[in-house]
Amino acid sequence: MNLPASTLSGLLGAWSDGAGPAYRLLAERLRLLIADGRIMPGSRLPSERELTDALGVSRTTVASAYRELRDSGYLLSRRGSGSVTALPSRIEPELGRHHAPGIDADGLYDFTCAAPGAVPGISSAVAEAAADLPVHLATPGYHPQGLPVLREEIAAAYDERGLPTTPDQIIITAGALAATSIAVRAITQIGDRVLTESPTHPNSVDAIRRSGCRVVAVPISPGGWDLPLLEATIRQTAPRAAWMVVDFQNPTGWLMSAADRQRLAIAFARARTTAIVDETLFELSLDGQEMPPPFASYDPAGVITVGSVSKSFWGGLRIGWMRVPDPLIARVLDAKASMDLGAPVLDQLVVAGLLRRRAELLPERRRDIARRRDALVSALSEFLPSWRFQLPGGGLSLWCELPEPVGSSLVGVAQRHGVLLVAGSRFSPDGGLESFLRLPFTLAPDALRDGVRQLAASYASLTSGPPPRRTAAMIA
Repeated sequence: MNLPASTLSGLLGAWSDGAGPAYRLLAERLRLLIADGRIMPGSRLPSERELTDALGVSRTTVASAYRELRDSGYLLSRRGSGSVTALPSRIEPELGRHHAPGIDADGLYDFTCAAPGAVPGISSAVAEAAADLPVHLATPGYHPQGLPVLREEIAAAYDERGLPTTPDQIIITAGALAATSIAVRAITQIGDRVLTESPTHPNSVDAIRRSGCRVVAVPISPGGWDLPLLEATIRQTAPRAAWMVVDFQNPTGWLMSAADRQRLAIAFARARTTAIVDETLFELSLDGQEMPPPFASYDPAGVITVGSVSKSFWGGLRIGWMRVPDPLIARVLDAKASMDLGAPVLDQLVVAGLLRRRAELLPERRRDIARRRDALVSALSEFLPSWRFQLPGGGLSLWCELPEPVGSSLVGVAQRHGVLLVAGSRFSPDGGLESFLRLPFTLAPDALRDGVRQLAASYASLTSGPPPRRTAAMIA
């Protein structure tokens, strides 16, 4: 992929704001963009001359920055291809997009992962599932749609929420992201438009784009979803599909009201847009509020619902699912067959047992997460009182607005203080959001407090220096 100089200039933003030689500031900003995934490995950067002209700096500045990136393994020179981005063969945990939280990041305050540890009771569920496993060992073990016992439990849960569902409408997948990818592949063709929110979960947006679809992002306002803007965008762009998170939206934490769900479902139905609605965070209501009906209640024939146990029970189980309207089941199963032949049998048995005990296990899970949320809020109020956020009634993260657009720069500074972050711009399908950070409240309360203290030190070191340079003129 060729990255035009104009596009790269926009991604770089105010890269020259900071102390030190200009070439090192440029190299550091480019390194962060590559490590954070906003410039994908294998992308061809503009030539030195093209970037020099776009940034208004000297050729020496760009050449020296590219040399720094080559020396650190983030840039490769290929004959006939120019300068191509790469990831070093060995990336320190604080720089890797693919580290294992809690393992590779041992000794660091990791705010990159909005997922808690396992609920108590997982080991017992595994033991019970192992006792049920022998009956399945005489079969090949492939269940493209999922084990009947698990599909029955999930269908019953939708019935309890007022959404009549048969086990045949449930398709088990290897997590919610896999479910999203399968659903998009089933109902779209290359070049179709898919509507999403902004900010939103970046991995899901990446999956949509890898399916060859064009993403149409609609901003979430400070007060939540802007329904008139959503309706206007749906009318003007006629998206083939929409991917939404309406239960404690990741990363903002907003919960869509029942009235807004009905209004939006009507807009999708009029445009013949199939909605893919991710309910992964549905179970994590933290303040005892009554949850709105499932989005699919308002258009059962036009909504694919995605669910998972990764946030409510444990991500290590890698079990998700889709609730699919009857006319779409065959298409979805056909799309799934090209991606996987079924989730692990043992994991499905474990999840079926956990779902039978959810009324016993989840209340304490919610209380524990609420304590962590309150600990993070308290620490931010003490150490970073200028940061603004809306207290979410559920979910796993705060969406914080910083006084200055320094999110990407703060990621690099915080790494040196032992704090791992993801820039707010990573959650934007179209770039921007440099004044925001997502802070999950999944660490232990003491770790959250210590991590925020270190984060405050990082922020202070970034914002208490000399006044930032606002132009790139006269940079040697």
